[in-house]
Amino acid sequence: MIYDQAEFDISCEWGLQGAHQLAPISNIIIIVDILSFSTCVEIATNNGAIVYPYKWKDEAKFYAESLQAELAGKRESEKYSLSPASLQNIPACTKLVLPSPNGATLTLETGNTLTIAGCFRNCEAVGKFAQRFRKVAVIPAGERWADNSLRFAFEDLVGAGAILSYLKGTFSPEAQAAVAAFKSCEDDLLGYLRKCSSGKELIYRRFAQDVELAAAFNVSKCIPVLVESAYLNKEI
Repeated sequence: MIYDQAEFDISCEWGLQGAHQLAPISNIIIIVDILSFSTCVEIATNNGAIVYPYKWKDEAKFYAESLQAELAGKRESEKYSLSPASLQNIPACTKLVLPSPNGATLTLETGNTLTIAGCFRNCEAVGKFAQRFRKVAVIPAGERWADNSLRFAFEDLVGAGAILSYLKGTFSPEAQAAVAAFKSCEDDLLGYLRKCSSGKELIYRRFAQDVELAAAFNVSKCIPVLVESAYLNKEI
């Protein structure tokens, strides 16, 4: 296939179609949704929680009830949500259904390919774990425009590049470009995240702490691995 980057060990492609192209020919696929799904997954699973990704605005309430799990709500909700700050103190063994239009949706579309969630907080640990495998695919999730079309997300490109920078092998041009993007701003990740569109949106909505948590670099060895529909910490 022209678009699956199959001739390379390390590949990178955007969003749902990217996952569909790369998952079938990869040994492991890494979902990168910096603001905020993969950051939420890292924080929650690092605390020992069990995170069940779910598609956005689907019947998440009934799914959570079937699992006897907590359901993440809107960012403005008082308890758990797609705000990383809301998950900092989530207790160990908590079951959490975490719907999202990007990272969670992509997670559910990777088929039988081993799937993990990566962000700035755990990029080195995730990269080293993925290096065990011959074919590695990294999927920056992107965001959504009002018409639901894919929006290029600076933070996901740079986040993908951060993980890719710890890998060795033959890189597709797309993967090389992500690494170059990361290298161009690695000395001031928080500054760049505050200035990018997604970061400005969260700050405007008074979620500046979420941006700060997402920008924390290599503060965790947590590796959220999807096991039977849920992300669990497989720290190495």
